[in-house]
Amino acid sequence: MRFAKMEGLGNDYLYLDCLAGKPENLPALAVRLSDRHFGPGADGVICICPGRGGDFAMEMYNADGSRGAMCGNGIRCLGRYVWEKGLTDRTSLTIDTDAGPRRLRLWILDGEVDRVTVDMGEAVLAPAVTLPVEGTALTAIPVSVGNPHAVLFCPDPATIPLERLGPLLERHPDLPERSNVEFAAVPDRDHAIVRVWERGSGITLACGTGACAVHAAARALGLCGAHLFLRLPGGTLETEMEHGRLLLTGPARWVCEGEVRIH
Repeated sequence: MRFAKMEGLGNDYLYLDCLAGKPENLPALAVRLSDRHFGPGADGVICICPGRGGDFAMEMYNADGSRGAMCGNGIRCLGRYVWEKGLTDRTSLTIDTDAGPRRLRLWILDGEVDRVTVDMGEAVLAPAVTLPVEGTALTAIPVSVGNPHAVLFCPDPATIPLERLGPLLERHPDLPERSNVEFAAVPDRDHAIVRVWERGSGITLACGTGACAVHAAARALGLCGAHLFLRLPGGTLETEMEHGRLLLTGPARWVCEGEVRIH
């Protein structure tokens, strides 16, 4: 089976062309392929499928085999894949996801996709909740960007023991469902610093939906304006609020292509 590995700020996925059909048992296959020792290794697997009204559909599986509804970094790479593979010549695309259709704009430079802007839709915020964790109380803002997030503001995300707190917060009983977790600082109105624990994948170098969740939460608290640059361990993403909708812009890069035996 052929695959391509792509990444958006180090948030990497294995892409399968499933336009003519999908392999069996994708959750188990995603676990096997995502393993960084016994497989090609990635944060998950993304299947490129025929659109259900849009140009294409994205079917995403996390590294643990669980289904993901939406991925900001992953969908940008999908846009570059279909354009540079000649599957479309359009630079404005609609991609069907489990969180609903998402519109992409591909920015072309010297015959290649330089960056991609995704209309991520509207963020839905819930009231802040106080979470008892390991004898202390943490304040989180639940945000839905097609998938669930918990945003926690702190002075310096680099000091947070994310490998310990991440799994506790992901499955915290006081959050509405299994959540992605972002620790964020906003040093000024134009910039944020973010670290992410992704449900089903653990610590990742970047998260597009997480960046949007942080922007929405920071804007609600009056910490930033309509435009924000978010620095994550893998690099910087740009978000903008336009008529209540979040636009996410960032790179999409090839890593390699290859073939794996699945039997």
